[in-house]
Amino acid sequence: METPFKLADRIRQLPPYIFARIDTIKQEELKKGRKLVPLGIGDPDLPTPQFIIDRLASAARKPQNHQYPSYWGMIEFRKAAARWYERRFGVSLNPENEVLALIGSKEGIAHIPLAFVNPGEAALVPNPGYPVYQTATQFAGGVARQFGLLQKNRFLPDFAELEKLVHQGPKARLLFLNYPNNPTSASASYEFFEEVVRFAKKHEIIVCHDNAYSEIYYDNKKQLSFLQVPGARDIGCEFHSLSKTFNMTGWRVGFVVGNSKIVEALAQVKTNIDSGIFNACQEAGIEALDHSEPFCTELRTIYQKRRDVLIPALQSIGLDCPTPEATFYAWAKLKEGQSSEQFVMNLIRDKGIISTPGTGFGSAGEGYVRFTLCSDIEILKQVAQTLKGSV
Repeated sequence: METPFKLADRIRQLPPYIFARIDTIKQEELKKGRKLVPLGIGDPDLPTPQFIIDRLASAARKPQNHQYPSYWGMIEFRKAAARWYERRFGVSLNPENEVLALIGSKEGIAHIPLAFVNPGEAALVPNPGYPVYQTATQFAGGVARQFGLLQKNRFLPDFAELEKLVHQGPKARLLFLNYPNNPTSASASYEFFEEVVRFAKKHEIIVCHDNAYSEIYYDNKKQLSFLQVPGARDIGCEFHSLSKTFNMTGWRVGFVVGNSKIVEALAQVKTNIDSGIFNACQEAGIEALDHSEPFCTELRTIYQKRRDVLIPALQSIGLDCPTPEATFYAWAKLKEGQSSEQFVMNLIRDKGIISTPGTGFGSAGEGYVRFTLCSDIEILKQVAQTLKGSV
């Protein structure tokens, strides 16, 4: 039945939702009574640490935490975020105006174009990339100019391409980056971020760095904060989340740090259209940030063991899948001519394994499939046997 209600152009212009077709296949298999292995969604299967839950429980009993929270976030939470940045990255932040609490980092990423992108202006967004970068730009009335993340460039942007994109039409106001990267699992070097700062200063463009996966790294290869580079704070901000670091995806606790004017502008948007985080969750966030070790070390050990089971299995069936240095994703290149979507559908039907087609992250994801490490190692061993048996 046709609806009499016309959708707004911003909704009708969204790219096709490829996951709907895959979900149909999943539901068909589930109705048959089949047990599926979920390696598609980046949602940690491990529980939130007990010490964080205990702090939430005690904080939830405080009557003062039951009122409207501050838009900026509790100053105690912002101080904890600043302490963590100083301890982890050697970056000194003023919690008063360089730290803003967010209802998960996605909230801030989705709203920052509203603060800086006028209708018709542009943001530079990665392809493949986290889809919110593009949709947030479009919802703000902006134009998402896509730059490719190609395997030949180690899934880093080509600055020559960025130079061309900057001059294509109206002003480019934002540059979205994400390292360690979703979906490719690529990492970035200090020298790369130095080049980013030079580029941003030259073109007076704001860098929005999504650093949600900084704590999921392997072989002691610590990942960087963009803000560690001199001059980065002049032109940029960095988003972080407790979701992946502490298995807290459902808690919706994140923050943005960096240039005070950028942070304040995002806070102004938030004040008008959003709210703050439940104070009890912020107290739990303080506990997490102040006592991140040894938990994070143990978490990395678990994911590294999982990585070392899944990656060889994917390689054994002819997929080009480099061993990631960070994130809990495996970005596998298919054999020439294979369709990402068809491969995923066949894998569900034939093997009962769910993955994500690269095209879900942009056109440059065609020919790739993303797998996650968010399943128990014994399940991944079974997956490995299943895949090896299909060669």
